[in-house]
This record gives sequence, structure tokens and C-alpha cells, in this order.
Amino acid sequence: MGKKIDTAMMYYSKKGQDILDAVNSNSNLSADEIIHYGQEMAEIEYKLTALEVAKES
Repeated sequence: MGKKIDTAMMYYSKKGQDILDAVNSNSNLSADEIIHYGQEMAEIEYKLTALEVAKES
């Protein structure tokens, strides 16, 4: 089970980094786009937190 959790954590970390790169490389984002990226990041952070808790259990 630990390997699956590690794999999922790597996947979501990569997705989060991709979002950060997209936001940081674009200087003319609309408010709606910023909100959308923020919501996606919140979901990813929630999933990563849940995976960290599961890994410690």
C-alpha cells in the first residue's frame, strides 16, 4: 500500500507544480483563471494532505 501512496503523492505533487508553473509563466491571467487555478491547487493540497495522513497510519 505504501508504494501506491508514494506514487499518488508524486503524481499530485507534479500536478501542483504544473499549475504553479502555468500561473508563474503567465502575466496576464484573468481573475476567473486565477480563481480556477486556486481551486485546483486547493484540491491537490487536500489530496496530498490526506495521502500524508494515510501514509503515517
